[in-house]
Amino acid sequence: MTKILIYEDNSQLREVLSILIDSDPKFTVEAAYGHCANVLEDIKKHRPDLVLMDIDMPFINGIAGLRLLRNSGFKGKIIMLTVFDDNSSVFEAIKAGANGYILKKTPPSKILEYIEDALNGGAPMTSSIAVQVLNMLADVRATKTMSFDLSTREKEVLDLLVEGYSYKMIADRLFIAMDTVRSHIKKIYEKLQVNSKSEAVVKALRNKDY
Repeated sequence: MTKILIYEDNSQLREVLSILIDSDPKFTVEAAYGHCANVLEDIKKHRPDLVLMDIDMPFINGIAGLRLLRNSGFKGKIIMLTVFDDNSSVFEAIKAGANGYILKKTPPSKILEYIEDALNGGAPMTSSIAVQVLNMLADVRATKTMSFDLSTREKEVLDLLVEGYSYKMIADRLFIAMDTVRSHIKKIYEKLQVNSKSEAVVKALRNKDY
């Protein structure tokens, strides 16, 4: 069963999300907190597979919490859940290593779909957020390129990531095992010095000669 941790300062929404996610037999909410000031201790205690992280919270905001997690070496999935859809928040979240970015007004059934998508290697985003990301990617296409010494197979995998393929779709397309895909992507992340699919895609588009 997939373990999920929730950070949301609105108590009513926090309870609704907990009930919603626990209603799916594949998921269990290990805990739900109103702030992420103790996020590193929480992660060690609960060892979640995925974190739902609000942005606007007391003490420290969700993006700061996201950075703490990634800097500590946390490899689980992190989806930002927020009312904000401004470019700066989206860009900062992607740079910090978010695996997805969805709005709080997202229908409950879609939230479960987005969680499943992230766990399967996708990068779920509310449609309005996806438009902003595409615009940001267009802006970085003309920036200076550089080589990251990727192997031919790693380039193939990265190309498919850029096209929006999930890990399973990449495995099927290249006729390789899921574990092999994960191994390639781990090496790609190391060479590109990134922590998430979203960051890898941004860096790949910025550096066309990878």
